[in-house]
Amino acid sequence: MADGNTSDAFVAFERVQKSYDGETLVVKDLNLALPKGEFLTMLGPSGSGKTTCLMMLAGFETATHGEILLDGKPINNIPPHKRGIGMVFQNYALFPHMTVAENLAFPLEVRKIGKSDREAKVKRALDMVQMGDFGGRRPAQLSGGQQQRIALARALVFEPELVLMDEPLGALDKQLREHMQFEITNLAHSLGITTVYVTHDQTEALTMSDRVAVFDDGRIQQLAPPDQLYESPQNSFVAQFIGENNTLSGIVTAVDGELCNVTLDDGETIVAKAVNIAGVGERTQVSIRPERVEYNKERMAEGVHTLHAEVLEFIYMGDIFRTRLRVAGKEDFIIKTRNAPDQVRLRRGDKIEIGWLPTDCHALDA
Repeated sequence: MADGNTSDAFVAFERVQKSYDGETLVVKDLNLALPKGEFLTMLGPSGSGKTTCLMMLAGFETATHGEILLDGKPINNIPPHKRGIGMVFQNYALFPHMTVAENLAFPLEVRKIGKSDREAKVKRALDMVQMGDFGGRRPAQLSGGQQQRIALARALVFEPELVLMDEPLGALDKQLREHMQFEITNLAHSLGITTVYVTHDQTEALTMSDRVAVFDDGRIQQLAPPDQLYESPQNSFVAQFIGENNTLSGIVTAVDGELCNVTLDDGETIVAKAVNIAGVGERTQVSIRPERVEYNKERMAEGVHTLHAEVLEFIYMGDIFRTRLRVAGKEDFIIKTRNAPDQVRLRRGDKIEIGWLPTDCHALDA
């Protein structure tokens, strides 16, 4: 599952494979194309191949097979410093013995840019990340968030067309991380920079990206805009990995166009969207997002399917209620409902009926 049309791509992976030992492939036959100016996030668990892909694009790793193209030109044999790519790492990688301004001037010196030009570019990059007054300080005199801004400014100072970021916000606290997510996305879009961003944080991927490539086992499992990934996962891995998700297991008993009947393991039959099923008589996993489930009879739409449930836990979270239920023999079924004046508050032990639309329920690979 990847985007194979690489003809007019700014960054392209064509049938790229990577093995460290000559036997096990950590990246398997990767085809991926990015247009200019796109913010693409590579998302996945540890060991899924996402960081290896970034390192091959940067030039710190070599592809075992296949071609990586930048603006139509193969770059497999071009050393990292000649690729003209900006890099931001989680550990900032700033030179401790240099001032902030000297850290930023360094990539410009390497590129033989004259002194007055250098100073103007350094000033502009520092202003871009709102750190204009910090040029004379050393990295050790800065907070984590400030160091991250400087690392970002250093990646942008020589005006690269492509910036790669490897878990750049991993070391920051939640509030600062959310603020920096917004800053980075804003900067990338306003400067028109193509960005490849690696993270294992789903929220980060959903809030920052134009498209997300979900990696598992060395392959892209799905490549899509954030809303599409969340609303229409193509397989069980994506459904489970992106956001919170409920799964019920059963057997497909009938297929009718886009919909199918699934008899759950406890004997109840439900209707689901046939997204990725093997066929009638085969096992499937049905996926339903917690916020798509309703228990207020008055709020249920026409045609919703209802199941019996027992309340195991009801948690008040301010803006929402989070309820854990026993449904079809499973005890980890979660629903999220908005804290509204007419929303019924449940108690542990309550027996209720829950419902959802068949189109909000996806039958996926078992």
